[in-house]
Amino acid sequence: MRFLLDYRPALRERTGVGEFVHQLARVLAMGPDEVTVFSASWKDRLDPRAAVELSRARIVDRRIPVRLLNAAWLRAGWPSVEQLCGRRFDVVHSPNPVALPTREAASVITVHDLDFLDHPERAWAEMRRDYPAAVRAGASKADAVVVPSQHTAEQVVGRLGVPADRVFVCPLGLPPGWTDLPRPEAVPARDRTAGRHLLFVGTLTARKNVGGLLDAYQQVVAQNPDAPRLVMAGGAQPEAARWLERIGAPPLAGRVQYVGYVTGERRRTLFLEAAMLVLPSFDEGFGLPVLEAMALGVPVVVSNRGALPEVAGDAGLVVDPDQHGQIAEAITRLLADPPLAVRLGSAGRERARAYSWERTAALIREAYASALAQRASRTGRGTRDRFSV
Repeated sequence: MRFLLDYRPALRERTGVGEFVHQLARVLAMGPDEVTVFSASWKDRLDPRAAVELSRARIVDRRIPVRLLNAAWLRAGWPSVEQLCGRRFDVVHSPNPVALPTREAASVITVHDLDFLDHPERAWAEMRRDYPAAVRAGASKADAVVVPSQHTAEQVVGRLGVPADRVFVCPLGLPPGWTDLPRPEAVPARDRTAGRHLLFVGTLTARKNVGGLLDAYQQVVAQNPDAPRLVMAGGAQPEAARWLERIGAPPLAGRVQYVGYVTGERRRTLFLEAAMLVLPSFDEGFGLPVLEAMALGVPVVVSNRGALPEVAGDAGLVVDPDQHGQIAEAITRLLADPPLAVRLGSAGRERARAYSWERTAALIREAYASALAQRASRTGRGTRDRFSV
């Protein structure tokens, strides 16, 4: 069969959505199907290292400004992906709620979360302007809707009215090789948090509750001047200026280190050397850093919102993100109780074994099969017998 994936979210910093589409394309291309990776940008090209990982996929790269193409797709439903690629497809898959215009292929969209509907003030300008209408239109027309968690699935069914049999939960996976270097178990439990840093991983946005994290950490160091430093890794939106200014001034100056967006070995090292991951987001459709931390035996502190409790399970401490004192208390508790940190870390490693990009791709192919059947019933066209899951 012939699949097309919109690869554009992975052209720059591969945050959760970018990692999702890259790893999905990589694994799907290893199978028997023809996978086309579609890229379009005026200035951003596919990273050469990513291209090597996608060597078994067809790559279509068009030098078209992202905003111009998005506007044409949203407002005119044109041009079709068939026109842009010069090929026909059986399934076209958008990694966001904006459905790709197609002449005849089954349409699949991804909804990672619906925070932009409830809190538009936390969304970036283009999302705030275009996504509310796009997600409703895309969800109503798509042959299948892919979501990363049961939490988002329930939102898509309840908020958007999509029939449950058209919604497919496809959790994210772990980067290849992440479990090859286990967290050293020879370190005595009493020393497991000594000298290690606290870690936050995510784009610095209001949805991630960055201000609340800094408030909580400030309480921690006020009560314990010897507390580990806080390392913050992730891209910074313009709104992050106020937080970056804050960490450069007393009492946080010298206690909080912002390292920007990190990937590869440096990213894994940050996790391996962390005493814990703290992710008190107001909403997450999945929370990939939580899975990464668990895979390496790092205990996690997560909020009780969105999909984070679903992903963390019994491997983390759950807090109310609006209660900065709760966040501080959870951090202090893990620092003061090494056996608890070890127990949570071990539970996380066990839990993370269930997640892989191969499993994600298998679930996605089931969604594609259903989308093809849905398209056939809608158009009266049959599906190809050689498609199997």
